Amino acid sequence: MKFGPIPLEAAEGAVLAHATTAGERRFRKAHRLSADDLSELKAAGIAEVVAAVLAPDDLGEDAAAEKIAASMRHRNVEAKPAATGRVNLHAEAAGIFTVDAAMIDAINAVDPTITIATLAQHAPVEKGQMVATVKIIPFAVGSALVDAVMKICAGGEIFAVNAYQPVRVGVIQTVLPGTKPSVLDKTLRVTEARLARSGGRLTAERRTPHEIAPVAEAVVSLARDNDLVVIFGASAMSDFSDVVPAAIERAGGTVIRAGMPVDPGNLLVLGTLGGKRVIGAPGCARSPKENGFDWVLDRLVAGLDVTASDIAGMGVGGLLMEIPTRPQPREPLPPKSQLKVGIVLLAAGRSSRMGGPNKLLALFDGKPLVRRTAERALGSKASGTIVVTGHQRERVRAALAGLDVTFADNPDFADGLSTSLKAGIAYLPEDSAGVMIVLGDMPGVSSDDLDRLVDAFRKAGGNSVVRASHQGKRGNPVLLPRSLFPAIAHLEGDTGARHLVEAEGLDVIDVEIGEAASVDVDTREALEGAGGVLQD
Repeated sequence: MKFGPIPLEAAEGAVLAHATTAGERRFRKAHRLSADDLSELKAAGIAEVVAAVLAPDDLGEDAAAEKIAASMRHRNVEAKPAATGRVNLHAEAAGIFTVDAAMIDAINAVDPTITIATLAQHAPVEKGQMVATVKIIPFAVGSALVDAVMKICAGGEIFAVNAYQPVRVGVIQTVLPGTKPSVLDKTLRVTEARLARSGGRLTAERRTPHEIAPVAEAVVSLARDNDLVVIFGASAMSDFSDVVPAAIERAGGTVIRAGMPVDPGNLLVLGTLGGKRVIGAPGCARSPKENGFDWVLDRLVAGLDVTASDIAGMGVGGLLMEIPTRPQPREPLPPKSQLKVGIVLLAAGRSSRMGGPNKLLALFDGKPLVRRTAERALGSKASGTIVVTGHQRERVRAALAGLDVTFADNPDFADGLSTSLKAGIAYLPEDSAGVMIVLGDMPGVSSDDLDRLVDAFRKAGGNSVVRASHQGKRGNPVLLPRSLFPAIAHLEGDTGARHLVEAEGLDVIDVEIGEAASVDVDTREALEGAGGVLQD
């Protein structure tokens, strides 16, 4: 293939490198030029084009990509039609993706003109998700290069989606004095949801003392009628002869591996009994957050074997995001009394339900509402106050003149609440243990109310969500622990932190502060009823 400027008289059959306009007609990039096309270009005063001229043994980009994709052997994967030199391959079922990395590397080493990219080894996939893509870089490639790639593809299965199987799972939960039934009930709900994504089913549960003999008996019983047994210990494994691994061996099984290089998930135990797998779940598996338990469970449910060496090889990539429910964080928090809580005051909204005026500038007792709220934040035990501005930012800043607040401008405020949350949290000091989200339009919330939330957060050790409430109903403000910050960074659109609180499995502490928790001033009627006077 030759590429570059070509006189029109030599360009018939060539492939345009760039979109080109001739009079009122526009030729798209990669268009193959015909004799009629050349006449139009010439009439428009164009003497040459930048194009690719194919050699007799060249294959066009789409033909080459389709030929390579057709030569691949795979399972539960569908190749889509080629377009712009690309063939995308999609999962035909939900499951775990496996790939022959040596074959992929060999293909990509043939020539830079031919590429293939895939998901990571053992990545979980949904039905219809793209798992690989073949891309031809130039407009055409030599047929000999395509033949070389096809020869590699003939060497065996290149990748597969190992479909999830509808396994039956029995669960054992051990109990110690002081174990809360609510924790055990929640663990069941989380486990059922974890299995539901792969079509599995929790068939039975046994609750036993945290002792070897009763756990072993329960393992034998559940293994008879289930494909998999999962043990949740009331106390984490602290030795390879501890209750869970010892119970597997007492039941007549074998411990394949105790401990894994994935964090959270270090304390997982994997065993086998009569051909059935038994998993001693780490404590983090009580949370829906991804952890090492998911890596082992998903592979087993997809029909893949998991060996001791497989687990030993999980260290690279095994440092996962910290989970909120982790009882012993990697990095310990400071003493409870010293836990720093910052306030993010949301003042970027457009007051759209107000029909024009900015409610945050309405006067309460002669003072703009946003200033009144900021002063109460500054009068609390919080370590600092960050005000997120957006709509009418200059007017809001002027209303706060002279106050010791930090401003975080949110140019994307029109895209929704999530953008303001992210903008404010980005300004928090690194040693902040939590953040209190304070709405700018709640005139009844006092400094004392804010202090009660801070006190409850510190008393709980900085690992819980603390939420203002009124007569048992949740309200605002809400105080979020630092463990939620990474998840907040991934929020999109007009979404707050409420669904994160529900999804992350965090303990939630409701603090009754009275009617102030539920009174906001979204409408003119509400604002005037609360004693406010609009200024616009």
